[in-house]
Amino acid sequence: MRFLAWIVVAVGTILTIAEASAQTYDPRYPVCIQVWDNRGSYISCSYTSMGQCAATASGRAAQCLVNPYFAGAGRAYRHRQMY
Repeated sequence: MRFLAWIVVAVGTILTIAEASAQTYDPRYPVCIQVWDNRGSYISCSYTSMGQCAATASGRAAQCLVNPYFAGAGRAYRHRQMY
């Protein structure tokens, strides 16, 4: 029984020490770009407008997205419901 307890403690320690993955969406910017290349795809949120992102995405396998986690999304990017 002690051996099982030590295994549980060891696994718990390893899981808490392991590195956490980075957050995909940066909440400081309202627009993100998703890019596909030979290594796969990635999302980068570092654009202040759709136009700025579109200029970067032009000619590439990429698309611009509205950042769902943008901190200021409450007013500017909220979907208006129709009743």
